[in-house]
Amino acid sequence: MVWLDEGRIGFHLSRGNRMAAHLDGARALFVANGPHGYVSPDWYGLEDQVPTWNYVAVELEGDVRMMAPDRLPALIDALSHDNEVRLAPKPVWTRDKMADGLFDRMLGAITGYELTVADWRGTRKLGQNKVASARLGAAQRLEEAGDSGIAALMRETLA
Repeated sequence: MVWLDEGRIGFHLSRGNRMAAHLDGARALFVANGPHGYVSPDWYGLEDQVPTWNYVAVELEGDVRMMAPDRLPALIDALSHDNEVRLAPKPVWTRDKMADGLFDRMLGAITGYELTVADWRGTRKLGQNKVASARLGAAQRLEEAGDSGIAALMRETLA
């Protein structure tokens, strides 16, 4: 997905996706998951804890409209660009690297949509109900387990 402006997101689906036949004019829920990870009760350094999963997510709800086919190339270009720049210093891929006509033929296999966001719901579960020392201990163990994104967010909530 890519933000089209402050209140709309753009995305595409394969024409063969069963959802594609039902999206135009429908109310939909788009869920984006952020960092997440399993937290062992042992990591809190407290008695009588239970296993849990810490996470960050956002839900965007709104009405979906099919995009006009002539707007689809710009959507795909924006999606590619937003993701390619994250791979720096790798040179950014563009469709100019494709054989003549291939991009246009491939566009025929997908449908573009825009969702006008009517409601946002963010949620995060980062051990907020634990004392600071327990949260820091769990964050450290998550970091060691390779879940640095959720560990960083847990630490930030203590600042």
